Amino acid sequence: MKLKDFSFIIFLLFSLNAISQTHVSGVLVGESGEKLSYVEVYNKSNGSKSTTNKEGAFDVVVANSGTYTFVFYKDDYSVLEQEITAPSSGLVITLSKITNLSEVVVKNERDKVFALNKLKDIEETAIYAGKKTEVIKVDKLTANKAANNPRQIYAQIVGLTINESSDGGLQLSVGGRGLDPNRSANFNIRQNDYDISADVLGYPESYYATPAEALDEIQIVRGAASLQYGTQFGGLINFKIKSPSTKPIELVERNTIGSYGLYTNFTSLSGTKGKFSYYTFFNYKRGDGFRPNSGFHSTNFFANLNYQFTEKTSVHFDYTRFDYVAQQAGGLTDQMFEQDPTQSNRTRNWFAVNWNLFALRFKHHFDNDADFSLQLFGLDASRKTVGFRPNRVELADPGGARDLILGDFVNWGAEARYLKKYNINGNSNAFLIGAKYYQAQNTGIQGPGSSGSDANFNLATAEFPQNPNQSDYKYPNLNISVFGENIFKVAEKFSITPGFRYENIKTQANGSYRKINFDGAGNIILDKTVAENNVRKRDFFLFGVGLSYKPKNGIEFYGNISQNYRSVTYSDLRTVYSSYAISADITDEKGFTSDVGIRGQINDKIRFDSSIYALYYNDKIGDYWTKNADGVPTMLRDNIGTAITYGFETMIDWSLSKTFFEANPNLIWNVFSNVAITDSDYLKSQATGVKGNKVEFVPLFNIKTGTGIGYKNFMSSIQLTYVTSQFTDATNQVVSTNSISAGISGKIPTYYVADFSSSYKWKNWKLEAGVTNFTDNKYFTRRATGYPGPGIIPSDARTFYTTLEFIF
Repeated sequence: MKLKDFSFIIFLLFSLNAISQTHVSGVLVGESGEKLSYVEVYNKSNGSKSTTNKEGAFDVVVANSGTYTFVFYKDDYSVLEQEITAPSSGLVITLSKITNLSEVVVKNERDKVFALNKLKDIEETAIYAGKKTEVIKVDKLTANKAANNPRQIYAQIVGLTINESSDGGLQLSVGGRGLDPNRSANFNIRQNDYDISADVLGYPESYYATPAEALDEIQIVRGAASLQYGTQFGGLINFKIKSPSTKPIELVERNTIGSYGLYTNFTSLSGTKGKFSYYTFFNYKRGDGFRPNSGFHSTNFFANLNYQFTEKTSVHFDYTRFDYVAQQAGGLTDQMFEQDPTQSNRTRNWFAVNWNLFALRFKHHFDNDADFSLQLFGLDASRKTVGFRPNRVELADPGGARDLILGDFVNWGAEARYLKKYNINGNSNAFLIGAKYYQAQNTGIQGPGSSGSDANFNLATAEFPQNPNQSDYKYPNLNISVFGENIFKVAEKFSITPGFRYENIKTQANGSYRKINFDGAGNIILDKTVAENNVRKRDFFLFGVGLSYKPKNGIEFYGNISQNYRSVTYSDLRTVYSSYAISADITDEKGFTSDVGIRGQINDKIRFDSSIYALYYNDKIGDYWTKNADGVPTMLRDNIGTAITYGFETMIDWSLSKTFFEANPNLIWNVFSNVAITDSDYLKSQATGVKGNKVEFVPLFNIKTGTGIGYKNFMSSIQLTYVTSQFTDATNQVVSTNSISAGISGKIPTYYVADFSSSYKWKNWKLEAGVTNFTDNKYFTRRATGYPGPGIIPSDARTFYTTLEFIF
């Protein structure tokens, strides 16, 4: 498929002409006439949201002339709801300052805006019309933010499956819809709109998760994100860090202590002076873990520097540094887990990460209602693992050589976007065109590690020259893509958003591995080095379309279908493990995702999003147990076959206080229910005994429900998570009967877990406290095939935490 075959599409999109726009513009001021920056401007008529600039000015495009209802919100000011006739310009709108607000009143004032549960159709230079989008406003959560507790933070995101760990939330591992949660590798993970994973094509695993204490919001776009953000089946997760304070300087200091030696410190410094603004934070974490041999410590520094050249032109620079070292207690067999889930028989396993992220973004708004952004980003990082990790999980560590794996990631990219808004027959439309260039020069080395028990990540080839697990590879990857979408407003309430993405990909694996075989007496019978030069080139188009119908204020029917694609990663190509093999003809995954749903709000009292979806996989990559040529049980990684995952997802958030106690502004009380009912099937497979099986990581029921209640400055929340059983391999083993795969293969049993959090605010101080897993359930969410196992990785027992915050 060639680019010229589709040139008429690009020509058609570029040839659209802009005609007259209908605007509502003005400035927001305080009672003393001061201009108010960063005021949220919410158009209740269509659910769109924008923000005033640093000079307090706003300019909103509406579909037609007429009367619209706008809501204006800023912290510490009363919410103002006002009808405005369009077109209007030069408006001066005054907000009233209110003081001595309780925490509950602040939340109630903010909730009046009630447009923060999804992304608007257009956000800067991105289009989300017709897509399933979800937004987490982190400052509204009463949760264990210090430990990045994903059960609480992502509680209202329907259908997510989570791999839990006890490392203080240093990594995020989420999946859903039959996608492996391991290190969120099936999502495109971004921070402030730029990539932060190791290698988006070659190794899309995320070893860094922005601390929740630094976040303003988390944006999630499901599989239809493939057109704008790349080819992952899961979609997009974008961490949006807090904006600089409007004060010249603001200091936030948070200290947390918790069970099992947990201590964290989060310190942020931010401010604005003239055209310059900044936001920085430092985050330190340490803990012992609830199992032996599972201590960790980390440091995380971030700096965001911004300069506003003019009202329409700005430049932004981000730098992130993240380091951590964690001891890994290893996995358990089913029998070991039943005996004691807190035990560990691994004392020499370690994991370390060093992450350096750079990003420079230029933004400009043109007078003809167009926006341009150019983002340059880069990564200089490494991950290191060392330890004793045979598939026979129950074996005690005899000492001697450890398995060492080193990965270095050096990559950079550039992404440019141009978005133009225009009117046709009085209806507002928008056109987006963009391009991305991405290149990587990564390396992977595997070999013998030292015989010690410390976190020594140096090769010990001289000490153990006959170690069988050795390889040395370079992975130079190159990706060029062009993408475009257009919102066609067919009628005032109905829009169609078609889009495309062209991908040109070149992935390489150049290097060698050492193949050593032993006889039963331990003598070497084969020792050879195998050289490889694996080059894969491909180019292709992805297409998709989204539909949106908004019959009245606050309600939207939406639907979308988009093609997806996932490149073979270099972890799929060469890593030497005992009892583990990779098919020689493994190839890329292809398929599509589709959503149809209804979302919105009812009288500012109920928020909801209900949808059905389907995810179709062709050439799905996965693991299954088979036997090699010598009859030895081996886990094979291969294209298993064609699979489909489908289901119903719904989230309802009901404000009981607004429904029954609206006269009491000091009370807030919400209940929410988040339910995913999911099924799946392997439609065909070349592997024996797989056709007709269920897809891995698909629980039939995935339910989160809870309530939050507050009075004046006291807030609390309680949450229950219930997840039914799920398989972890394509052969659908319930419990492995083979000693080699014991603990590695089998079901993840049904589990439930409950969490409680609370907070109290007094002037500039806030005290937070809570209990996670307060019923002290013994459960697990992962059977690891490699680090941090292999085997069952138990989830945390009951833990307590307390946080003290001070803002100056």
